[in-house]
Amino acid sequence: MHFILNATSWTLVSATLVSLVYLAILTIYRLTIHPLAKYPGPFLAKITDWYSVYHAWKGPVVRYGPDSLSINSNTALKTIYGHKSNVKKSQFYSVFPPTKDTFNTHSSIDKASHARKRRVLSYAFSDGAIKTMERYILANVRTFCNNLGQPKASAEKSAGGWSVAQNMADWCNYLTFDVMGDLCFGKAFEMLENASNRHVIDLIGNAAHTHLITGTYPIIKTIGLSKILFRKIYAQRMKYMAYSRAQAAERTKIGLETDRKDFFYYLLNARDAETGQGFTTPELWGESNLLIIAGSDTTSTALAAAFFYLVHNPSKLEVLTKEIMSTFSDVEDIHSGPTLNSCQYLRAVIDESMRLSPPVGGILPREVLPGGIDIDGLHIPAGYIVGTPHYAIHHHPTYYPSPFTFLPERWIASSSAQHITHESLALAQSAFCPFSIGPRGCIGKAVAYVELMTSLARVVFLYEMRVAEGYTVGEGGEHLEVGRRRREEYQLRDSFTSMKDGPYVEFRVRGTGE
Repeated sequence: MHFILNATSWTLVSATLVSLVYLAILTIYRLTIHPLAKYPGPFLAKITDWYSVYHAWKGPVVRYGPDSLSINSNTALKTIYGHKSNVKKSQFYSVFPPTKDTFNTHSSIDKASHARKRRVLSYAFSDGAIKTMERYILANVRTFCNNLGQPKASAEKSAGGWSVAQNMADWCNYLTFDVMGDLCFGKAFEMLENASNRHVIDLIGNAAHTHLITGTYPIIKTIGLSKILFRKIYAQRMKYMAYSRAQAAERTKIGLETDRKDFFYYLLNARDAETGQGFTTPELWGESNLLIIAGSDTTSTALAAAFFYLVHNPSKLEVLTKEIMSTFSDVEDIHSGPTLNSCQYLRAVIDESMRLSPPVGGILPREVLPGGIDIDGLHIPAGYIVGTPHYAIHHHPTYYPSPFTFLPERWIASSSAQHITHESLALAQSAFCPFSIGPRGCIGKAVAYVELMTSLARVVFLYEMRVAEGYTVGEGGEHLEVGRRRREEYQLRDSFTSMKDGPYVEFRVRGTGE
């Protein structure tokens, strides 16, 4: 039998052979003479970027991609993300904007563009602006607190007056999204009170998931494969983008003709002192889009984690309760200011929760600029990707003895029982990065702490709380994969931000128990 190959077939065969030869040569190069070949890491990570972020448990320096290094030290953290670092954001961030004119403060790779945007955005995050906007935060916190005490149905009432089991991942999502809707678009999403509005959470989760997938391998978006390979996720992302654009357009129409001094008010008013420029309409949408995701998804994870660790560590909850009850005599006294800031243990609980379960657990990748960069005695050439993984450094035993133990006392220098000194506290703080650090650190950090501290303090003031009987959601377990077997660690899944479920908590109004 004779096989006759036409010109098209020969072309296909030739292209296939050339591709195979190219891949073979590329693989050999990446395994042998590539500048990063000497660093340890998974085999697949040495030849392909498809390997996900590889936490640095095999040493301080791990190669997690062909051109990428994960460096797990406090000095690397400062060198890579600090103010004088010779790096820029990597192409990971190029996939975030839905259109070419909607790069925001988070996704801008160009340093000058980012600096201008951040200067304008800073007006909305001044101390005065935050104080003005706090009333919108507190209004949603009140609704949040009221809903947690929902009693059980009469048929299932148990002795003691405990509430129904509340999934705190859900309720914390509802709270933080309502707050950011209020601050960004002039109205809450009303998720706390209306179940029909809660679909937006899934839309945003899918948008973040898309960013992680396509950011890890940007060519997927460049050549349009994301629409094919991840059709459902892509469609959900586009649905959210359309929703947020409509919300931004509606708020823009109101403009400055309102008594509401929310984020949009300040962003419409703000001008860069150096250039005199404000935000264009597409930029306003881009920034409000960022604020919704960055200000809600991450804050809700931190708050849910705090509830998880408190109900799984009753002795720590008791210490916090004593602090709150001895500091405040009325729930409406709990708002931002010197009195709330004096609650050291409250802040320590929040920081320890973010250390153990960081809302962004992976690497924020940075590309080395011409001239290279020296990190912990290593010279990294221009063009390579470096980063410090948040989860890994937050569990580094050098900075955090007993790294998997919930120990708020490690953040208080006067905690003599735990032998916490000013030196050990400074060391812990040097590796702490839930909001990142440096010029690209989260500009909304102060707002996040206001929301976290007021909401947690008010719940503790109003309620007793405990793990809902029969529920283990959010816990680790022996039946889970390696790394997820610690029962008292809040389980998160990385999707750039974090996916979560639980804990289920029961609440009882203080003073009504038997």
